[in-house]
Amino acid sequence: MARVSTYLNFPHHTEEAFNFYKSVFGGEFGGDGIARFGDIPATEGTPPLADTEKNLVMHIELPILGGYLLMGTDAPESMGFSVNFGNNVHLNLEPDTRAETKRLFDALASGGTITQDLQDMFWGAYYGSCTDQFGVQWMFNCTEK
Repeated sequence: MARVSTYLNFPHHTEEAFNFYKSVFGGEFGGDGIARFGDIPATEGTPPLADTEKNLVMHIELPILGGYLLMGTDAPESMGFSVNFGNNVHLNLEPDTRAETKRLFDALASGGTITQDLQDMFWGAYYGSCTDQFGVQWMFNCTEK
């Protein structure tokens, strides 16, 4: 079955971020839980992984709303990754109720920055946006009256 998800790269704090998201949305991590870089089988010609990187998250996924998957990984510099957070990605949430919108907004904004307070908008939705404590940007759009 086809699906759409969002994949987030973090500089060595993916597990902390996903435990926070799990506390907001509930549920359990999908697949086999948290896959770690240390779980990768050694292959000939590949340099060994530093001990400090073995416990980093290779893959994690969490169902959030309506079956949507949030996925993530740590991005080790030793593997050529360079994480740069910018303003080019927002996760758009469309909860069913204003109460759930408010709950999620307050939880994700905690420790972060509110970029637009939740309010009734001209297009008929209850809308707001925030950047969470990990630099991820969220938009909320609830059409319940």
